Amino acid sequence: MLNSSPALSALAAAEAGGGLQDLLKPEWTLLWATIVVFVLFALVLGKFAWGPLLKIIAEREKSIREQVDSAERAAAEGRELLAKHQELLRSAGRERDEIVARAVKEAEVAHGELLTKARSEAEALVARTREQLRREEAQALEELRAQVADIAVEAASRIVRSSLSGDAQRRLVDDYIRSLPGSGAGGRA
Repeated sequence: MLNSSPALSALAAAEAGGGLQDLLKPEWTLLWATIVVFVLFALVLGKFAWGPLLKIIAEREKSIREQVDSAERAAAEGRELLAKHQELLRSAGRERDEIVARAVKEAEVAHGELLTKARSEAEALVARTREQLRREEAQALEELRAQVADIAVEAASRIVRSSLSGDAQRRLVDDYIRSLPGSGAGGRA
């Protein structure tokens, strides 16, 4: 057996003669060597491992905070955009209602104007038709009077030819025409 380590040498010594009592005695060299190695290990770890490890943890924590802040900002922006979108929808709804109301009002106005125009055109047409009928009636009466006058003159001239003179015949015919309806003196106008 090789006695390279102090712990093995202590075990070997305990077997050789001293027993268990040698094992319970502290070995000061080993204790101080362990403390020095631990301190050196702690210094090396502190310098080369703990510093970079803590730096990585701090950077990760900073990155996580930035991501949380960014997510909160994005959520706030999302809420703002949602509020704006809802306001735009309400505004568009109000505008749509105004446009529909305006269109209905304009349609009612146009309907009223068209109705008024149609009535006035119908009244004008009726008035023109009445005027034309009145003129045609007057013309027909005038033609009728002329025919009646011609017939009356012819009949009177035959009847009275023997007893009346030409002037007396003419006065008789004129009196008869004036007595017809629609003539200026004796009948309708």
